[in-house]
Amino acid sequence: MKGQVQFILASASPRRKELLRKAGYIFRVEPSRVNEEIFKKAGVNSEEHCKILALAKAKDVAWRFPDVPVLGSDTVVDFDGCIIGKPIGVKDAERITQMLFSKPHKVITGIALVWISKHIEIVETDTTIVYPKQLTEQQIQEHIAGGSWEGKAGAYGIQETGDEFVERIEGSFTNVMGLPMERVGEFLTRFGIFPQK
Repeated sequence: MKGQVQFILASASPRRKELLRKAGYIFRVEPSRVNEEIFKKAGVNSEEHCKILALAKAKDVAWRFPDVPVLGSDTVVDFDGCIIGKPIGVKDAERITQMLFSKPHKVITGIALVWISKHIEIVETDTTIVYPKQLTEQQIQEHIAGGSWEGKAGAYGIQETGDEFVERIEGSFTNVMGLPMERVGEFLTRFGIFPQK
């Protein structure tokens, strides 16, 4: 029915909300209360880490709303097998930016759908390879001073800095923003959830 909430998004990310709204989905936001720090495990690769966290976020909210499908997500940047999350301050953002823009890196997003009353629990990942431009020291300092790195895995948002920072990508552009909409669309369609416009 048009206008009826189709699912719950277990994320407070403004970029994920915007992408889903633009695609025409009707949903409500209930951020998960999962402490991401407790999921940092040695020996877990980036894809597995994203799956574990996306599923944990979806489950956390799904137990509160068992009759509604819940979409959870987690995005990390993988640099030579190392997981790069959100920077914890200016110095960390500068270190991450200098590292990531030295050679190609991967952006990996885990997406999970949990629907308790229907016994549905599914999780997948999507990967995009980013080929960066070589940044000058001045560009890096301007980026850090601008503050757009805050709250973003890898310390940048491709929707804000793409033309300046990125040579090309292989894979989903929206994945680099935090939600691979092509994969999400396929994912939701499986469960009878379609855009409403």
